[in-house]
Amino acid sequence: MSNLVEIDNLKVSFRQDDGSYNEAVRGVSWSLGREKLGIVGESGSGKSLTGRALLGVLPPYAKMSVDRMSFDGIDLTTASAGQRRALRGGRMGMILQDPKFSLNPVMTAGQQIVEAICIGDRRVGGAEAKQRALAMLEQVHIREPERVFGLYPHELSGGMGQRVMIAMMVVREPDLLVADEPTSALDVTVRLQVLSILDELVTRRGMGLILISHDLNLVSRFCDRILVMYAGRVVESLAARDLHKAVHPYTRGLLSCLPSIDGSLEPLPVLSREASWSEAAP
Repeated sequence: MSNLVEIDNLKVSFRQDDGSYNEAVRGVSWSLGREKLGIVGESGSGKSLTGRALLGVLPPYAKMSVDRMSFDGIDLTTASAGQRRALRGGRMGMILQDPKFSLNPVMTAGQQIVEAICIGDRRVGGAEAKQRALAMLEQVHIREPERVFGLYPHELSGGMGQRVMIAMMVVREPDLLVADEPTSALDVTVRLQVLSILDELVTRRGMGLILISHDLNLVSRFCDRILVMYAGRVVESLAARDLHKAVHPYTRGLLSCLPSIDGSLEPLPVLSREASWSEAAP
C-alpha cells in the first residue's frame, strides 16, 4: 500500500533583519500511511511548522523549499492554491491547540459544524446538515447534542469545545488529520477523554493522524510511530512501543526528565544539549 503522505528534505526559514534567513525546519524527511504518527520536541523544534507546511498554511513571510511533498499521490509542490484549499477541510483537517481561539465566537457550535458540511457539499440542505451535525456531536460523546448545538463557544468548557472542534474536522471524513497540541489547554482527565475519542474516530474511519505534542508519554500511548525533533531536524524515528529503547541522547534526556510516581524523590535532571545534535543528519 502506498503512503498517504511523503515529505523529502523539507526546509522552512524566516528572513532576519539583516536580510539573511534563519532555518526553523532543516531537511526533514518522513512518510505516513493510514497510521498514527506522533511528532514530539520542545517549543521551537519545528514540529508545528512541519504540520503547517504540509497543510499549506505557513505564514506569508515564511520561505519553504522541499524536494518532494505529496498527499495520496497528489504533488503538493505543483498544486494550485485552489487545489490546496479544496484539500484543506476536505481530505485534510487540522485541530488546533485551544478551541477558544479556533471557533467563531459569533456562531453557535452547531452552525459551525453545519457550515463545514455545506462547504464540502453545497447540495446538502439545512435540515440534513443539522441531522449530520447532531450525529457527529453524538460520535464525539456529547451527551446532549441538541443543547450543545445551540451553544456559543464561550458557553462551552475546554473539553467540550475541543470535542466540537474534532466534530467539525471529522464530519467531512478526511483522509488525514493533523492535531497540533490538541489537549495542552485541558486538564489531565479531560485530556485522556478527548484523546480516546480522537483515537476511536481515527481507527474506525481508517484515517492517517499526525499528533504534534510536547508530551512523550501521551504520544507513546496513542501513536504507532514517533518522530523526535530537535532544532528543526528529526533526530530519531522509532515505533511508539520501542520508545524506551531510544538511543539518541536527546530522546534519552527527554525520557529521563519525565516524573514517575514510583521514581526517586531526587530532583529531576535538567536536560543538557550538545551543539552536534542540531548539526547531525536526521
